[in-house]
Amino acid sequence: MHSLNSTELRAALAGLPGWVADASAISRTFTCLSFPEAMAFAGRVATYAESVDHHPDLLISYQKVTVTWSTHSAGGVTDKDLAAARATDARFLTP
Repeated sequence: MHSLNSTELRAALAGLPGWVADASAISRTFTCLSFPEAMAFAGRVATYAESVDHHPDLLISYQKVTVTWSTHSAGGVTDKDLAAARATDARFLTP
């Protein structure tokens, strides 16, 4: 599995509204209606992550959850992270 170059990553993020990239990861901040909803969303992401054995960094700040995906073994963002971002979006939109 190779990490995406900047051109590949830019093209991939065009299909993932709200996601941003830095040198080694993609992230998005989700705003929920309440702290319990933020915790429930983080739980849904965690359940997904465990099922695919690929774990994000999660930052929970009251109603906001920032999810960051990276494939450390590849040294950056891979197709696995893009799939995880799509799965994260689905878990936010459908509780």
